[in-house]
Amino acid sequence: MSHTLTDEKILDARENLKIDEFIYLPLELQKIWSSILSDLIDISSFINEVMEWIINVADKDDYILVQGDHGATYRVINLCKEIGLITIYSITRKGAKEIKDRDSNSNIYHTQGIPCDIYGVLAIN
Repeated sequence: MSHTLTDEKILDARENLKIDEFIYLPLELQKIWSSILSDLIDISSFINEVMEWIINVADKDDYILVQGDHGATYRVINLCKEIGLITIYSITRKGAKEIKDRDSNSNIYHTQGIPCDIYGVLAIN
């Protein structure tokens, strides 16, 4: 994640998941993670350092939230499962509303996303 958690989300994670400590990606890795372009064929150069950091910092049964580029997220979540981490996901609800005008032309209006249950990049149990 490239942002910090709200006080509300931290409290929720402490109460419901019994999280003691939150560890965020170091700034340089956050910059790398946030700069992954969706049209790249091979994203290995972007995620290898992030995956190495996770391996070095996380312990089995730690909670981890991974969100970002779909391909990178998929690969990192698979790594996390392989090394015994408990993956937490975050979703944003998005929607659209179609309104037809009097000539039956469709106009699509997108509704704002609603963030749901965001816990932490790495939360030590």
